[in-house]
Amino acid sequence: MSLPNDDFSIDQKKIRIFQTLLTPYIVFVSLFSKDLKPKPKIKIKNRENRAMFVKLLTIVYFFFFSILSQSLESSSQTVDFTYNGFHPPLTNISIQGIAATTPNGLLKLTNTTMQSTGHAFYTKPIRFKDSQNGTVTSFSTTFVFAIHSEIPTLSSGGMAFVVAPNSSLPFASPFQYLGLLNVADDGKDKNHIFAVELDTIMSIELNDLNNNHVGIDINSLKSVKSKTAGYWDEKDQFINLTLISRKRMQVWVDYDGHTHRIDVTMAPFNENKPRKPLVSLVRDLSSVLLQDMYVGFSSATGSMLSEHYVLGWSFSVNGEAQPLSLGKLPKLPAWDSKPTGVYSFFKNTMPLISLVLIPLFLIIFLVRFIVRRRRKFAEELEDWETEFGKNRLRFKELYYATKGFKDKNLLGSGGFGRVYRGFLPKTKKVIAVKRVSNESRQGLKEFVAEIVSIGQMSHRNLVPLVGYCRRRDELLLVYDYMPNGSLDKYLYNSPEVTLDWKQRFKVINGVASALFYLHEEWEQVVIHRDIKASNVLLDAEYNGRVGDFGLARLCDHGSDPQTTRVVGTWGYLAPDHVRTGRATTATDVFAFGVLLLEVACGRRPIETVNESGETVLLVELVCGFWTEGNILAATDPNLGFEYDQREVEMILKLGLLCSHSDPQARPTMRQALQYLRGDALLPDLSLLDFRVSGKMLGIDHGFSESSCMFTSRSSITNSILSGGR
Repeated sequence: MSLPNDDFSIDQKKIRIFQTLLTPYIVFVSLFSKDLKPKPKIKIKNRENRAMFVKLLTIVYFFFFSILSQSLESSSQTVDFTYNGFHPPLTNISIQGIAATTPNGLLKLTNTTMQSTGHAFYTKPIRFKDSQNGTVTSFSTTFVFAIHSEIPTLSSGGMAFVVAPNSSLPFASPFQYLGLLNVADDGKDKNHIFAVELDTIMSIELNDLNNNHVGIDINSLKSVKSKTAGYWDEKDQFINLTLISRKRMQVWVDYDGHTHRIDVTMAPFNENKPRKPLVSLVRDLSSVLLQDMYVGFSSATGSMLSEHYVLGWSFSVNGEAQPLSLGKLPKLPAWDSKPTGVYSFFKNTMPLISLVLIPLFLIIFLVRFIVRRRRKFAEELEDWETEFGKNRLRFKELYYATKGFKDKNLLGSGGFGRVYRGFLPKTKKVIAVKRVSNESRQGLKEFVAEIVSIGQMSHRNLVPLVGYCRRRDELLLVYDYMPNGSLDKYLYNSPEVTLDWKQRFKVINGVASALFYLHEEWEQVVIHRDIKASNVLLDAEYNGRVGDFGLARLCDHGSDPQTTRVVGTWGYLAPDHVRTGRATTATDVFAFGVLLLEVACGRRPIETVNESGETVLLVELVCGFWTEGNILAATDPNLGFEYDQREVEMILKLGLLCSHSDPQARPTMRQALQYLRGDALLPDLSLLDFRVSGKMLGIDHGFSESSCMFTSRSSITNSILSGGR
C-alpha cells in the first residue's frame, strides 16, 4: 500500500512564502542598520528617517504576506491522495456498517449480510469552495472496483462514489437506495449529495434505465443522466460491460469548475482511459455541494448475496487525480465455480421443486378462476319462474352485451337503477339494460309476473320489453334501445337540439295513444304510475314511446289495484294519490296533464326560482297566465313563432284539465285522445273550477300538511338520461 500523498500542504506553502518575502527584507534592513551608504532611489538624510523607513518596510512586507497567505489558503488549496490498496493500519479512511478491509488490502463495502449498508469515507473534510456562496472548484477521482454476486445472473444492489456533507449516512436505506438516501428524503435539496452510481438493479419507481447502468445522481437516486455500463474503444465502438461480471473495472469521474462539465468514464482493468466519456452532463454543483464535504463510497445489499470491492482509489481537488499503480493493487478472492449456498439451491433444488409446485399452482389458479367465474355469473332460478322461461335472459349474456356494465356504456341513472346500452350478438339487437335494486324479496314473484305480462303487450308507442334477469339482490329489465334518448333532454336548460311543434305534437299523440292502450285496450288495466318526460323515449323517427314499467301495476277491468304506497316522481303525483296512496287511471291522467304542460312550456314540473330555494309549480304558473287571459305567454320560447297557436292553446288547456285536483273532473285517456285528434271539442274551462289556492292544488279538506310536502320538495326524483336508452 502507498500512503496518501499530500504533496503540497497549506502550511508548507506559507513557510515558503514567508521565506521568499523575508530574505530581501533582512538584506535591506541590514544595509541600513550597519550604517552603510548605498545609493537607493529614496534619499535618507538621517538615522531617524532610516528607522522610520525600516518600520514602514516591515509593515508593508507583513501586510502583503498576510494577503498572499490568505489567498493561497482559500483558492490555491490542492488536496491529493492515492490508495493503491487499503492495507491495515488504514490511514484517513473510516469504515461503517458492514464495510471492512481484507488482510490483502481490499476495501470490502458489503458482505453476504442481506438488507444492509456499507460506507467508507476519507476522514478529512475536503474544501470544494472558497466560500459558502462560491463556486465549486474542479475535482477528479479514479478507482478500481469489482462486484461479486453469488448467482452470476442476479444481483442484490450496486455501489456509488459519493460526495456528502458528512462521513456518516445513518438513515440511508439499502437495496435500491444504495445506502445513500431513503424514500422520505429522496429528491430533497437539503441532501447536498452528489454521487455516481454503479447500479445493478432496475427500480421502476426510480426510473432506472435497466439493471446494468451508470448514472449521475444529484440529491436523489433518480439519476439526472444515466447510460448502460460500457466504454468507447479507439474506433468509437461501444462495448458493453457487465457490472456483476466479477471482473475488475476502472472508473474516472471529472468535474470542471469553469465549464461545470461532469464526465464519467469507465473501462476494463488494465485499459487506458477512453477519450470519450460514458456519461457527460453540464451542471453547476455550486448549489449542491457545501464549502466542506466528505468523499467516499457507499453500497447496499438486498435479498440476494453479493459483495462489493474497491481495490484502489485516487482523488484530487484543483488537479487531476493521480493514476493508480494497477500492478500494486490487491488481488480479488478466487471465486468458487462450484455451486454453493443460494446459487446451489437455485440451480439444483429449485428445478425439482418447480416440477411439483408449478402444476399445483396452475390447478389452484384454474379452480379459483372457475369458482369466481361461476359466482360472478351466478343467477337465482326458482320454481315459479319456469313459466317465464322464454322471457328470462342469462346474466352472462347481458354482462358481455354491455361489456361488463362499464361506465362508458351508461345511458343514465335514476332513483330505481342505472341504464346501460348493450348489444346482443345472437339477435343483432341493440338493447337498454336497467339494473333495479331488489333489497326486499317481498312481492318479487308478483312483480316479475307483472313485468313479464306487460312485456307481452304490443303497441307502436310502447318501448318493447325484451326480457328480464334475476340474480342475487337485483333485477335486470331489458328493453329495446331508443336511439334518440328521452324527451326531457330536448326540453330543459337550453338544449342543443330542440323539437319543433309538429314533432312535439306527434310525441304527445303517441303518449296519449299508449296510455289509452294501457288503460282500456289491453286485456288488463295497466297503471303506469310514473309517466314523465324522462320515461318518454324517442325512436329513430322521433316517435314518442312510453317506457320504464318498473312501477306499473295490473288490475282487471272494472276493479282498482290494491296499492296503498305512494310511488312516482314529485311534480307528477296527483293530490288524490298523495292523500290516499291509491293509484288509478286518473292518477296517470294527472301525470299526462303535467307532461302536456312540460312539452308546450319547455319547463320542469317544479322549478327553483331564486337562491332561497323558493319553488314554483308549472301547473300553477300556467293557470296564472290563463286567469290573466294570456295563456300563450307560457309557451316555450324555443318554439319560435312558426306554430299553430290554436293547437298550442288547446294543449295548454288540456294539460290544466288533466291535472285538475279533482279526479272526477279529469278526462279519461279516451276523451283526451279524442280532443287531440279533433274528434271532440275541449269543454270551456271555468275560473271556479281552477282556484289556484284551493281545489286545484289540493290544499283543502285538511290536506295542508300533504300540500306543504308536495310544494316544498325542491329535489325532484328524475331519471335524467344523457343519451338514448
